Parts: sequence; C-alpha cells; structure tokens
Amino acid sequence: MALNFHQLEVFYEDLAQSLDTVAESKRELFLCKLCLMLARETDKPANLKSMIQAAQNHLTKA
Repeated sequence: MALNFHQLEVFYEDLAQSLDTVAESKRELFLCKLCLMLARETDKPANLKSMIQAAQNHLTKA
C-alpha cells in the first residue's frame, strides 16, 4: 500500500536529516544503498524501471 502525503513528508524529513549526517563524499553511496534496500521490498521489477524513468524525467524538469 502506498504511503499517504503525511507519511511521505515524514520520510522526506528523516531522509534529509540522515543526509545531513553523512559525509558529502558518501552521500551518493548512501542513496544507492538505500535505493537497493527499498527495491528489495517490491515484488514488481517493472515498477522499479518505471520509477527510475520517472526520477530521470523529474531531473530534466527541475
């Protein structure tokens, strides 16, 4: 079941606080490890591919 808006906000805040504690040189590695851990929680590999594409699309819009 998908997170609601409040739950996403809490996740965002937790993530932002964690990133602040990680050395800048390790942030990319931290985010990659987190993505892999989150990916293990799904049983739909096609969703992972579409999320990668969506993230890329959001970068080009920013």
